[in-house]
Amino acid sequence: MAKPLRIALTKGRLEKDTVGLLERLGYDCTAVREKGRRLILPIPDGNMEVVLAKANDVITYVEHGVCDMGVVGKDTIIEMQGKFFELVALACKKGTDFYSGFGVKCIATKYPNVARRFFESKGMDVDIVKIEGSVELAPLLGLADGIVDIVETGVTLRENGLEVVEDVVPISARLIANTVSLKLRQTEIEALIQKIEEAL
Repeated sequence: MAKPLRIALTKGRLEKDTVGLLERLGYDCTAVREKGRRLILPIPDGNMEVVLAKANDVITYVEHGVCDMGVVGKDTIIEMQGKFFELVALACKKGTDFYSGFGVKCIATKYPNVARRFFESKGMDVDIVKIEGSVELAPLLGLADGIVDIVETGVTLRENGLEVVEDVVPISARLIANTVSLKLRQTEIEALIQKIEEAL
């Protein structure tokens, strides 16, 4: 039997959604659901292995060929400027006219490259502060005029007195593949992609 097709998944929501999709395709994902602390998990009836990793690492593992495929958010691909869009939006305190005034605005974000390119495309000079945790805190504490972040439902923004000013870039989950794996394991990868397309 050929070595398992190795798929890197972003831990968290994308992991749950992808595993749910694989189960809808008829694969037994029990080992993935009951993973404990294991990070490489078999899907024996599909001759696959799931590798659980942080989003940026998914791209790294696929690019370097240790994983054949990966599922990652387009936001991560844009931020890492990978080769391979939910919603990334600009938000600020409710009732604030973000674009008024002449001073340099300060933006808090987990995605500094995305934010920088967005404001450069508008010809705006901004200071960007990288935040790892809850970006919503930055405007509430007076650290930033606005934030650039992923907005799924907008509930967190509303509950913290913030509102979307403008969409920055649409994002969604993306299936990526290693270029060498795509040539060497084309039949397997294309068969899985076809199943996924039919299920979606």
